[in-house]
Amino acid sequence: MTGPALSAPRTGPGTEEVDLRHHGDAEVRGADLTDLTDLAVNVRAGTPPAWLKAEIAASLDGLAAYPDGRAARRAVAVRHGLPEGRVLLTAGAAEAFVLLARAVRARRPVVVHPQFTEPEAALRDAGYAVGRVLLAERDGFRLDPAAVPDDADLVVVGNPTNPTSVLHPADAVASLARPGRTLVVDEAFMDAVPGERESLAGRVGVLPGLVVLRSLTKTWGLAGLRIGYVLADEGTVAELARAQPLWPVSSPALAAAEACCAPAALAEAATAAEEIAADRAHLLARLGAFPEVAVAEPAAGPFVLVRLPGAAAVRAGLRARGFAVRRGDTFPGLGPQWLRLAVRDRATTDRFAAALADVLGDAPR
Repeated sequence: MTGPALSAPRTGPGTEEVDLRHHGDAEVRGADLTDLTDLAVNVRAGTPPAWLKAEIAASLDGLAAYPDGRAARRAVAVRHGLPEGRVLLTAGAAEAFVLLARAVRARRPVVVHPQFTEPEAALRDAGYAVGRVLLAERDGFRLDPAAVPDDADLVVVGNPTNPTSVLHPADAVASLARPGRTLVVDEAFMDAVPGERESLAGRVGVLPGLVVLRSLTKTWGLAGLRIGYVLADEGTVAELARAQPLWPVSSPALAAAEACCAPAALAEAATAAEEIAADRAHLLARLGAFPEVAVAEPAAGPFVLVRLPGAAAVRAGLRARGFAVRRGDTFPGLGPQWLRLAVRDRATTDRFAAALADVLGDAPR
Protein backbone atom coordinates (compact mmCIF):
# COMPACT_ATOMS: atom_id res chain seq x y z
CA MET A 1 0.00 0.00 0.00
CA THR A 2 1.43 3.35 -1.00
CA GLY A 3 1.24 6.52 1.07
CA PRO A 4 -1.36 9.20 0.44
CA ALA A 5 -1.10 11.49 -2.54
CA LEU A 6 -1.42 15.00 -1.23
CA SER A 7 -4.26 17.18 -2.45
CA ALA A 8 -4.25 20.94 -2.54
CA PRO A 9 -6.07 22.31 0.52
CA ARG A 10 -8.91 24.68 -0.12
CA THR A 11 -8.40 28.20 1.14
CA GLY A 12 -10.78 31.04 1.81
CA PRO A 13 -13.34 32.09 4.42
CA GLY A 14 -14.15 29.35 6.89
CA THR A 15 -10.97 27.37 6.31
CA GLU A 16 -9.11 28.93 9.23
CA GLU A 17 -7.42 26.51 11.59
CA VAL A 18 -9.64 25.25 14.40
CA ASP A 19 -9.18 22.64 17.11
CA LEU A 20 -10.39 19.55 15.25
CA ARG A 21 -9.74 17.38 18.32
CA HIS A 22 -12.15 19.27 20.58
CA HIS A 23 -15.27 17.19 21.22
CA GLY A 24 -18.30 17.55 23.46
CA ASP A 25 -16.86 15.41 26.24
CA ALA A 26 -14.30 18.16 26.90
CA GLU A 27 -17.13 20.34 28.20
CA VAL A 28 -17.87 17.90 31.03
CA ARG A 29 -14.57 16.10 31.57
CA GLY A 30 -13.64 16.18 35.24
CA ALA A 31 -16.95 17.77 36.21
CA ASP A 32 -19.26 16.48 38.91
CA LEU A 33 -22.25 15.52 36.80
CA THR A 34 -24.48 15.53 39.86
CA ASP A 35 -24.13 19.31 39.74
CA LEU A 36 -23.90 19.75 35.95
CA THR A 37 -26.56 18.84 33.40
CA ASP A 38 -24.85 17.61 30.25
CA LEU A 39 -26.20 19.19 27.07
CA ALA A 40 -22.79 19.01 25.38
CA VAL A 41 -22.57 15.27 24.63
CA ASN A 42 -25.09 13.73 22.23
CA VAL A 43 -25.46 10.41 24.06
CA ARG A 44 -29.06 9.63 24.98
CA ALA A 45 -29.72 10.24 28.66
CA GLY A 46 -30.63 7.37 30.95
CA THR A 47 -28.65 4.79 29.00
CA PRO A 48 -27.55 2.04 28.70
CA PRO A 49 -30.82 0.32 29.64
CA ALA A 50 -30.80 -2.39 32.31
CA TRP A 51 -31.25 -5.25 29.84
CA LEU A 52 -28.22 -4.10 27.84
CA LYS A 53 -26.10 -3.79 30.98
CA ALA A 54 -27.06 -7.37 31.79
CA GLU A 55 -25.98 -8.59 28.33
CA ILE A 56 -22.65 -6.82 28.66
CA ALA A 57 -22.11 -8.13 32.20
CA ALA A 58 -22.83 -11.69 31.07
CA SER A 59 -20.02 -11.41 28.51
CA LEU A 60 -17.45 -10.85 31.25
CA ASP A 61 -17.34 -14.55 32.07
CA GLY A 62 -15.70 -15.11 28.69
CA LEU A 63 -12.93 -12.55 28.98
CA ALA A 64 -10.24 -15.23 29.10
CA ALA A 65 -10.97 -16.03 25.44
CA TYR A 66 -10.00 -13.83 22.53
CA PRO A 67 -12.92 -11.85 21.05
CA ASP A 68 -14.93 -13.62 18.35
CA GLY A 69 -16.89 -11.13 16.26
CA ARG A 70 -18.75 -13.57 14.02
CA ALA A 71 -22.09 -13.49 15.83
CA ALA A 72 -22.08 -9.70 16.15
CA ARG A 73 -21.11 -9.26 12.52
CA ARG A 74 -23.89 -11.60 11.46
CA ALA A 75 -26.39 -9.66 13.61
CA VAL A 76 -25.40 -6.34 12.01
CA ALA A 77 -25.67 -7.87 8.54
CA VAL A 78 -29.16 -9.22 9.26
CA ARG A 79 -30.20 -5.87 10.75
CA HIS A 80 -29.36 -4.12 7.47
CA GLY A 81 -30.22 -6.94 5.07
CA LEU A 82 -26.65 -7.19 3.80
CA PRO A 83 -24.17 -10.03 3.31
CA GLU A 84 -21.76 -10.46 6.21
CA GLY A 85 -18.87 -9.59 3.90
CA ARG A 86 -20.13 -6.01 3.75
CA VAL A 87 -19.84 -5.47 7.52
CA LEU A 88 -16.78 -4.47 9.54
CA LEU A 89 -17.04 -4.03 13.32
CA THR A 90 -14.98 -1.19 14.79
CA ALA A 91 -14.08 0.29 18.15
CA GLY A 92 -16.61 3.06 17.69
CA ALA A 93 -17.32 4.86 14.45
CA ALA A 94 -14.33 7.10 15.14
CA GLU A 95 -11.95 4.18 14.53
CA ALA A 96 -13.48 3.78 11.07
CA PHE A 97 -12.28 7.25 10.07
CA VAL A 98 -8.72 6.30 11.00
CA LEU A 99 -8.98 3.06 9.03
CA LEU A 100 -10.32 4.88 5.98
CA ALA A 101 -7.50 7.41 6.14
CA ARG A 102 -4.96 4.58 6.28
CA ALA A 103 -6.47 2.21 3.74
CA VAL A 104 -8.25 4.25 1.05
CA ARG A 105 -5.97 5.73 -1.59
CA ALA A 106 -7.03 9.24 -2.55
CA ARG A 107 -5.57 12.12 -4.51
CA ARG A 108 -8.10 14.76 -3.46
CA PRO A 109 -10.05 14.05 -0.28
CA VAL A 110 -12.84 16.48 0.57
CA VAL A 111 -14.86 16.82 3.77
CA VAL A 112 -18.24 18.55 3.75
CA HIS A 113 -18.44 20.95 6.71
CA PRO A 114 -19.70 21.89 9.23
CA GLN A 115 -19.64 18.31 10.50
CA PHE A 116 -17.92 15.98 12.92
CA THR A 117 -14.26 16.92 12.76
CA GLU A 118 -12.62 13.53 13.32
CA PRO A 119 -12.68 12.51 9.61
CA GLU A 120 -10.58 15.51 8.64
CA ALA A 121 -8.28 15.06 11.62
CA ALA A 122 -7.68 11.42 10.71
CA LEU A 123 -6.96 12.28 7.08
CA ARG A 124 -4.51 14.99 8.12
CA ASP A 125 -2.76 12.58 10.48
CA ALA A 126 -2.36 10.22 7.53
CA GLY A 127 -0.57 12.93 5.57
CA TYR A 128 -3.38 14.28 3.41
CA ALA A 129 -4.09 17.91 2.64
CA VAL A 130 -7.86 18.00 3.00
CA GLY A 131 -10.21 20.10 0.94
CA ARG A 132 -13.35 21.53 2.50
CA VAL A 133 -16.81 22.17 1.12
CA LEU A 134 -18.46 24.66 3.46
CA LEU A 135 -22.25 24.61 3.69
CA ALA A 136 -23.81 28.00 4.44
CA GLU A 137 -26.28 29.13 7.07
CA ARG A 138 -28.17 31.10 4.42
CA ASP A 139 -28.90 27.78 2.68
CA GLY A 140 -29.90 26.07 5.90
CA PHE A 141 -26.59 24.15 5.85
CA ARG A 142 -28.14 21.93 3.18
CA LEU A 143 -25.99 19.88 0.88
CA ASP A 144 -25.51 21.13 -2.67
CA PRO A 145 -23.96 18.20 -4.55
CA ALA A 146 -22.70 20.60 -7.22
CA ALA A 147 -20.42 22.23 -4.61
CA VAL A 148 -18.34 19.05 -4.34
CA PRO A 149 -15.44 19.19 -6.81
CA ASP A 150 -15.74 16.71 -9.66
CA ASP A 151 -12.19 15.49 -9.11
CA ALA A 152 -12.71 14.73 -5.41
CA ASP A 153 -12.07 10.99 -5.09
CA LEU A 154 -12.84 10.72 -1.37
CA VAL A 155 -15.86 12.63 -0.05
CA VAL A 156 -17.04 12.60 3.58
CA VAL A 157 -20.49 13.87 4.60
CA GLY A 158 -22.60 13.41 7.72
CA ASN A 159 -26.30 12.54 7.65
CA PRO A 160 -27.93 13.69 9.83
CA THR A 161 -25.05 16.08 10.24
CA ASN A 162 -23.37 16.87 13.53
CA PRO A 163 -23.57 19.72 14.59
CA THR A 164 -26.17 21.27 12.26
CA SER A 165 -28.82 18.53 12.77
CA VAL A 166 -29.62 18.73 9.05
CA LEU A 167 -30.94 15.56 7.41
CA HIS A 168 -29.93 15.62 3.76
CA PRO A 169 -32.16 13.86 1.20
CA ALA A 170 -30.80 10.39 0.46
CA ASP A 171 -30.92 11.02 -3.27
CA ALA A 172 -28.84 14.20 -2.91
CA VAL A 173 -26.16 12.32 -1.00
CA ALA A 174 -26.37 9.34 -3.35
CA SER A 175 -25.79 11.62 -6.33
CA LEU A 176 -22.22 12.10 -5.06
CA ALA A 177 -21.41 8.44 -5.68
CA ARG A 178 -19.54 7.57 -8.86
CA PRO A 179 -16.91 5.10 -10.08
CA GLY A 180 -13.46 6.00 -8.85
CA ARG A 181 -14.74 7.89 -5.80
CA THR A 182 -15.15 6.70 -2.21
CA LEU A 183 -18.25 8.29 -0.69
CA VAL A 184 -18.22 8.08 3.11
CA VAL A 185 -21.56 8.82 4.78
CA ASP A 186 -21.41 9.21 8.55
CA GLU A 187 -24.78 7.96 9.80
CA ALA A 188 -23.82 7.88 13.49
CA PHE A 189 -27.12 9.55 14.43
CA MET A 190 -29.39 7.95 11.85
CA ASP A 191 -30.96 5.59 14.37
CA ALA A 192 -32.24 8.69 16.22
CA VAL A 193 -34.27 9.66 13.12
CA PRO A 194 -37.77 8.13 13.04
CA GLY A 195 -37.86 5.44 10.37
CA GLU A 196 -34.18 6.11 9.58
CA ARG A 197 -35.47 7.94 6.54
CA GLU A 198 -32.78 9.13 4.13
CA SER A 199 -30.38 6.36 5.16
CA LEU A 200 -28.16 4.90 2.47
CA ALA A 201 -27.34 1.71 4.38
CA GLY A 202 -29.58 -0.30 2.08
CA ARG A 203 -27.68 0.88 -1.00
CA VAL A 204 -24.29 -0.43 0.11
CA GLY A 205 -22.95 -2.65 -2.65
CA VAL A 206 -25.26 -0.96 -5.16
CA LEU A 207 -23.89 2.60 -5.27
CA PRO A 208 -20.25 2.62 -6.39
CA GLY A 209 -17.75 3.42 -3.66
CA LEU A 210 -20.37 3.89 -0.92
CA VAL A 211 -19.20 3.50 2.68
CA VAL A 212 -21.72 3.98 5.50
CA LEU A 213 -20.59 4.36 9.11
CA ARG A 214 -22.82 3.63 12.08
CA SER A 215 -22.37 4.06 15.83
CA LEU A 216 -24.08 2.24 18.67
CA THR A 217 -22.76 4.64 21.29
CA LYS A 218 -25.30 7.45 20.94
CA THR A 219 -28.69 5.79 21.23
CA TRP A 220 -27.53 3.08 23.64
CA GLY A 221 -25.16 5.06 25.89
CA LEU A 222 -22.03 3.06 25.04
CA ALA A 223 -19.48 5.82 24.41
CA GLY A 224 -17.19 4.28 27.02
CA LEU A 225 -17.43 0.82 25.47
CA ARG A 226 -16.55 1.92 21.89
CA ILE A 227 -18.60 0.02 19.34
CA GLY A 228 -19.62 0.90 15.80
CA TYR A 229 -19.40 -0.56 12.33
CA VAL A 230 -18.72 0.04 8.66
CA LEU A 231 -21.00 -1.01 5.79
CA ALA A 232 -19.21 -1.19 2.44
CA ASP A 233 -18.50 -3.46 -0.50
CA GLU A 234 -16.51 -6.60 0.25
CA GLY A 235 -13.29 -5.24 -1.22
CA THR A 236 -13.35 -2.08 0.88
CA VAL A 237 -14.21 -4.05 4.02
CA ALA A 238 -11.22 -6.33 3.38
CA GLU A 239 -8.90 -3.32 2.90
CA LEU A 240 -10.11 -1.70 6.13
CA ALA A 241 -9.81 -4.97 8.04
CA ARG A 242 -6.16 -5.23 7.00
CA ALA A 243 -5.56 -1.81 8.53
CA GLN A 244 -7.05 -2.88 11.89
CA PRO A 245 -5.02 -4.36 14.72
CA LEU A 246 -5.81 -7.88 15.84
CA TRP A 247 -8.99 -8.24 17.94
CA PRO A 248 -9.91 -4.54 17.69
CA VAL A 249 -13.34 -4.89 19.33
CA SER A 250 -13.63 -6.27 22.86
CA SER A 251 -15.91 -9.13 23.82
CA PRO A 252 -18.24 -6.88 25.86
CA ALA A 253 -18.56 -4.52 22.89
CA LEU A 254 -19.32 -7.45 20.59
CA ALA A 255 -22.01 -8.63 22.98
CA ALA A 256 -23.51 -5.15 22.94
CA ALA A 257 -23.49 -5.00 19.15
CA GLU A 258 -25.29 -8.31 18.86
CA ALA A 259 -27.86 -7.33 21.49
CA CYS A 260 -28.54 -3.89 19.97
CA CYS A 261 -29.35 -5.47 16.60
CA ALA A 262 -32.00 -7.82 18.02
CA PRO A 263 -35.63 -7.11 16.98
CA ALA A 264 -36.67 -6.00 20.47
CA ALA A 265 -33.74 -3.57 20.64
CA LEU A 266 -34.57 -2.13 17.22
CA ALA A 267 -38.15 -1.59 18.35
CA GLU A 268 -36.90 0.19 21.47
CA ALA A 269 -34.62 2.39 19.39
CA ALA A 270 -37.51 3.28 17.09
CA THR A 271 -39.60 4.34 20.09
CA ALA A 272 -36.69 6.37 21.43
CA ALA A 273 -36.35 8.15 18.06
CA GLU A 274 -40.00 9.21 18.22
CA GLU A 275 -39.53 10.46 21.78
CA ILE A 276 -36.43 12.41 20.75
CA ALA A 277 -38.39 14.06 17.94
CA ALA A 278 -41.09 15.14 20.38
CA ASP A 279 -38.55 16.39 22.93
CA ARG A 280 -36.72 18.27 20.17
CA ALA A 281 -39.93 20.00 19.15
CA HIS A 282 -40.38 21.13 22.75
CA LEU A 283 -36.81 22.46 22.86
CA LEU A 284 -37.33 24.36 19.61
CA ALA A 285 -40.54 25.87 20.94
CA ARG A 286 -38.79 27.08 24.09
CA LEU A 287 -35.87 28.49 22.09
CA GLY A 288 -38.37 30.33 19.88
CA ALA A 289 -39.21 32.54 22.85
CA PHE A 290 -35.75 34.16 22.67
CA PRO A 291 -35.53 36.67 19.80
CA GLU A 292 -31.74 36.79 20.01
CA VAL A 293 -31.43 33.02 19.47
CA ALA A 294 -31.39 31.77 15.86
CA VAL A 295 -31.86 28.03 15.40
CA ALA A 296 -30.62 26.03 12.41
CA GLU A 297 -33.80 24.40 11.15
CA PRO A 298 -35.26 22.01 10.29
CA ALA A 299 -33.44 19.90 12.86
CA ALA A 300 -33.55 16.11 12.61
CA GLY A 301 -30.92 14.85 15.07
CA PRO A 302 -30.84 14.52 18.86
CA PHE A 303 -29.26 18.00 19.07
CA VAL A 304 -29.81 21.49 17.71
CA LEU A 305 -27.43 24.22 16.57
CA VAL A 306 -28.05 27.79 17.70
CA ARG A 307 -26.48 31.16 16.98
CA LEU A 308 -26.59 34.03 19.43
CA PRO A 309 -24.45 37.06 20.24
CA GLY A 310 -21.87 36.62 22.98
CA ALA A 311 -22.16 32.84 22.83
CA ALA A 312 -18.94 32.28 24.79
CA ALA A 313 -20.20 34.41 27.68
CA VAL A 314 -23.60 32.70 27.48
CA ARG A 315 -21.91 29.31 27.60
CA ALA A 316 -19.99 30.34 30.72
CA GLY A 317 -23.14 31.73 32.29
CA LEU A 318 -25.02 28.53 31.61
CA ARG A 319 -22.24 26.47 33.15
CA ALA A 320 -22.36 28.61 36.27
CA ARG A 321 -26.06 27.76 36.44
CA GLY A 322 -25.46 24.03 36.03
CA PHE A 323 -25.67 23.41 32.26
CA ALA A 324 -22.83 22.33 29.96
CA VAL A 325 -23.31 23.13 26.25
CA ARG A 326 -21.04 22.51 23.26
CA ARG A 327 -19.09 25.40 21.78
CA GLY A 328 -19.42 25.69 18.02
CA ASP A 329 -16.24 27.49 17.04
CA THR A 330 -14.25 24.26 16.67
CA PHE A 331 -16.38 23.20 13.68
CA PRO A 332 -15.04 24.52 10.33
CA GLY A 333 -17.57 26.87 8.79
CA LEU A 334 -19.00 28.04 12.10
CA GLY A 335 -17.64 30.60 14.53
CA PRO A 336 -17.71 31.85 18.12
CA GLN A 337 -21.40 32.77 17.97
CA TRP A 338 -22.56 29.14 17.70
CA LEU A 339 -23.53 26.58 20.35
CA ARG A 340 -24.84 23.02 20.09
CA LEU A 341 -27.47 21.75 22.50
CA ALA A 342 -28.32 18.09 23.09
CA VAL A 343 -32.02 17.23 23.18
CA ARG A 344 -33.19 16.15 26.61
CA ASP A 345 -36.55 15.47 28.26
CA ARG A 346 -39.06 18.30 28.63
CA ALA A 347 -38.42 18.92 32.31
CA THR A 348 -34.70 19.34 31.66
CA THR A 349 -35.42 21.63 28.70
CA ASP A 350 -37.69 23.79 30.85
CA ARG A 351 -34.95 24.13 33.46
CA PHE A 352 -32.46 24.97 30.73
CA ALA A 353 -34.78 27.61 29.26
CA ALA A 354 -35.10 29.25 32.65
CA ALA A 355 -31.30 29.31 33.02
CA LEU A 356 -30.90 30.72 29.51
CA ALA A 357 -33.42 33.47 30.27
CA ASP A 358 -31.44 34.31 33.39
CA VAL A 359 -28.16 34.45 31.47
CA LEU A 360 -29.55 36.55 28.63
CA GLY A 361 -31.19 38.85 31.13
CA ASP A 362 -27.80 39.39 32.74
CA ALA A 363 -26.01 39.88 29.43
CA PRO A 364 -25.38 43.46 28.27
CA ARG A 365 -27.82 44.55 25.56
